[in-house]
Amino acid sequence: MNKKHISDRPGFDRRMTRDEINDCPIRRWSGPVRVIRTGSELNTAVEDLAGHALLGFDTETRPAYTKGEHYPPSLLQLATEHEVFLFQLKHLGLPTPLRELLADPAVIKAGVSLAYDLRELTNLAPFEPAGFVDLGDLARKCGIKNQGLRGLAAVLLGFRITKGAQTTNWARNELTPKQIAYAATDAWVGRELYLALKKITGTSS
Repeated sequence: MNKKHISDRPGFDRRMTRDEINDCPIRRWSGPVRVIRTGSELNTAVEDLAGHALLGFDTETRPAYTKGEHYPPSLLQLATEHEVFLFQLKHLGLPTPLRELLADPAVIKAGVSLAYDLRELTNLAPFEPAGFVDLGDLARKCGIKNQGLRGLAAVLLGFRITKGAQTTNWARNELTPKQIAYAATDAWVGRELYLALKKITGTSS
């Protein structure tokens, strides 16, 4: 994908509007999803993630509606090309195998608005984040006016992701099918957007 051939598209010459985004077809991750909540499931998941150089990354947190109310991250999502892993931090905490993965500079973790997510994760357990790529920063360098996950999906991938489950209770013991689909989609889209942005810049992952 050559940037000069797409620079006249919405999102490049101007910000893509909400109506234009809403006109895009909806897509969701349709592949396998693993919800991880026990130590044995964690160990197997980390083994399966080993060797993947690029992961889509996101977190979900129970929403707070009262001033001064605050909740830690409830869910950590990591997406490979073929599978999405949802780690329920309420049950797991942030154990050493996950911290080591999040601190590995050889593994790219791609997502949006990473500063807040990483600060909240390091509050759960100290680690030194490495290998993270903020897609908003990368989009800005490519001259893209939309820099959020939903806008970037419409601009670069041609589809819309729904945000209906965004403000649901992510701290519940059992996630609903709607929450699982939403969380998996966000992580998958992060990985796809990284690949699309790298095509524009002409560099490899």
